[in-house]
Amino acid sequence: MGLHDGTVAIVTGASRGIGLGIAQKLVDEGARVVITARKPEALAAAVEQLGGAAKAVGVAGNAADEAHQDEVIRVAHETFGGLDHLVNNTGINPVYGPILDAPLDVARKIMDVNVLAAFSWTQKAVAAGLGAGDRPGAVVNVASIAGLGATGTIGWYAVSKAALIHLTVELAYQLGPSIRVNAVAPAIVKTQFAQALYEGREEKVAAAYPMKRLGAPEDIAGAVSFLLSSDAGWVTGQTLVVDGGVTLGGNL
Repeated sequence: MGLHDGTVAIVTGASRGIGLGIAQKLVDEGARVVITARKPEALAAAVEQLGGAAKAVGVAGNAADEAHQDEVIRVAHETFGGLDHLVNNTGINPVYGPILDAPLDVARKIMDVNVLAAFSWTQKAVAAGLGAGDRPGAVVNVASIAGLGATGTIGWYAVSKAALIHLTVELAYQLGPSIRVNAVAPAIVKTQFAQALYEGREEKVAAAYPMKRLGAPEDIAGAVSFLLSSDAGWVTGQTLVVDGGVTLGGNL
């Protein structure tokens, strides 16, 4: 028996990287998943990897677009008969360097995608019945250790993840007892999204980690699976740091 037998999950930003790792873990544990991303071809390949139409379906679109959110939630209900889990994984970070160098329109876009989209997804999922009746609901927001302190180089991304962490707290406080809301805060995970933070110097970057390696999508997927499961049935409003120990030395 799997942790998620018979459950239905939406995982945003799941055609690759951490999102795909989370979707794969949930499918392996018995869930059926609806995954999202912008590119239909990448989604189709991810669905095949997840086991095909019996286990997964992909819906292409912009994660911050409300019409896309409505369509994904509709597909979850019509294809798999409900919705039990929501994983807000989509995130962007188009700027590096001093925070004051970030153009205001870019700063707004980061907040739109990394914070307001997660809020809107949750609003719509709850309105569509997440946590209703005898099916308890669970939401996990994928934040970052960047949201826990100053970074110096990815400032607006860090601000957005700090906001997402507090959004997690507010939602958990207000949506209990039928819906639990938690977050995970990864350090650097070896994905295309994070390449700029380690490419060409992985060994040096990893040396700051007590575990002496960077993260893999599977490391985050296991934590998310736990937080969504009934094993975490008395856990809500928490941010689980999954960082190979790097923050123990004050590093972000």
